[in-house]
Amino acid sequence: MQRYDDTTVVVKYGGHAMGDPEISRTVARDVTLLKQAGVNPVVVHGGGPQIGKMLERLGIQSEFREGLRVTDEPTIAVVEMVLAGGINKEIVAAINAEGGRAIGLCGKDGNMVTVEKLKRTVRDPESAIERIVDLGFVGEPKKVRREVIDLLARGEFIPVLAPVAADEAGATYNVNADTFAGAIAGALSAKRLLFLTDVPGVLDKNGKLIRELSEAEAKALIADGTIHGGMIPKVQTCIDALDQGVEGVVILNGTVPHPVILEIFTEHGAGTLITR
Repeated sequence: MQRYDDTTVVVKYGGHAMGDPEISRTVARDVTLLKQAGVNPVVVHGGGPQIGKMLERLGIQSEFREGLRVTDEPTIAVVEMVLAGGINKEIVAAINAEGGRAIGLCGKDGNMVTVEKLKRTVRDPESAIERIVDLGFVGEPKKVRREVIDLLARGEFIPVLAPVAADEAGATYNVNADTFAGAIAGALSAKRLLFLTDVPGVLDKNGKLIRELSEAEAKALIADGTIHGGMIPKVQTCIDALDQGVEGVVILNGTVPHPVILEIFTEHGAGTLITR
């Protein structure tokens, strides 16, 4: 435990790990225990399924371009309401119920995160010509100011951050939660960034969990097809976080009881640790 004393651990929490009330309670308890043990936890959450349900309830039709959801003005209003409002405060309440002192924020608070419009390109398979796909109000972090988070940590608070931020002109943007968590962890020089998913971690060709990988080994496993499908962008996000200054990134199963404590305070951890 001493190796994590007064260090920062960023926990990215969302998807299936967020859907079960009992798992939500254990994650909240884990985060509270980290703080009580002298670690500075920061929680970043997503909420894609909840956004989709709210859009459906409000009768807002989602537009997709090249398989990607477009975030127009009506949609970004719902995104901010669901992420920075409902989900954020639910997580804050869960942590506080376990004895923690959580405060919910988004990237707009204190100009914590400034974004720029995400530029996504696709290549036509026939002509090999690349073209830009406009996804609307979808952004990527440009600058992170850590002062607000540092102030909260000194005050014994636990920041809970929604991935909504503004650009330099003040327009609101939705940010991929994994990307947002990586930018926050990098700015804080976090000792660990934990991605709570619905899989045990990175698996080898026989389906066995790989406990630890270097950045080079992870890239090699992508190249030879061992890491494939949806795990590729997840591992790439881990590598990006390492490049931003995070010491180690872990992909682990957030649907099991107490995933954060198992990873931080047990010898072998609970997922796949990726380091430089």
